[in-house]
Amino acid sequence: MEKTCFSPAVVRMIGTVGSMVSFEEGSQLLRELAGIGIHSSQVERGAEALGDEIASDERLHAGPWGKELLPPTLYLGLDGTAIPMRPEELAGRAGKQPDGSAKTREVKLCAVWSAEARDSEGMPMRDEGSVSYSAAIESAAMPDTAEHRSAFAERVLREASRRRFCEAQRTVVVADGAPWIWNITQELFPGVIQIVDRFHVKQTLHRTAQSIFGSTEQAKQWATARCDELDDGKLLAIVRALRPHAADCADAARCRLYIYRNRHRMRYPQFHKQGLCTSSGVLEAGCKVAIGTRLKRTGMHWTLNGANNIIALRCCRLSGRFEDFWERRNDPIAA
Repeated sequence: MEKTCFSPAVVRMIGTVGSMVSFEEGSQLLRELAGIGIHSSQVERGAEALGDEIASDERLHAGPWGKELLPPTLYLGLDGTAIPMRPEELAGRAGKQPDGSAKTREVKLCAVWSAEARDSEGMPMRDEGSVSYSAAIESAAMPDTAEHRSAFAERVLREASRRRFCEAQRTVVVADGAPWIWNITQELFPGVIQIVDRFHVKQTLHRTAQSIFGSTEQAKQWATARCDELDDGKLLAIVRALRPHAADCADAARCRLYIYRNRHRMRYPQFHKQGLCTSSGVLEAGCKVAIGTRLKRTGMHWTLNGANNIIALRCCRLSGRFEDFWERRNDPIAA
């Protein structure tokens, strides 16, 4: 960005619109609101260049963020969401298309938040302004013999360090049942409370019921009964109900194994007694707000670098860290 003719104020405006809307819309906004005529291609280059600076800054500044008193409980969540990519970024990659090819790549997201607030029913609610995000298209897997952590595991560790996650009295990881999530959790935070998102489990039970019984009233009744057992902590009853169908229905067999393997993460009555949040709604919202609303719009197809730079820019702004970055950018000595 130093080589451009734009002033710091204009660079900041380019970053703002580029993080929020398409580059074409950003060009129009700059013209209409600030009277600045900048082509969409310049908005693209400027926003991505600023995002690249932010991505580098994120790797360098992983120290604790803020000195305020920590809430009693901090939550950390991991998830992934696919975004459309340009063909050259997908060469040789396996995917879900009929021919086995891929149209997307997965953005992996880490979020940290607190949930001391309570709703009208006394259930935990996300505390306003407590959520921070860090995300990128990068690997979460490494061979068992590897000497270093995966790129995404390092990202998670940096975010946890910034939020002083391990300093909280009680730490919780909430996510779906993806094995890569729990592998990273066990690697980085072996003593943390692990919770599989309760609504994700219920969705799995409903899908399994349809696989067994089809779209019938019997399927609805069966799924409702299993969800009630889930809420009551009767996991063995769910496994027993799935057993007669496991031989003839692959989804039933998978669901049975899923429940069994994650049973220690599905102790919902115990978690609720402890006042813990058992929903990963913050993650679902993060995938939509931090990633989807900007990078998954009609007609968009990204390069790897372009996507990661805009993701870095957007996460920085949504996490309330843009001002700190901007101060470091304008005063490198102080940084």
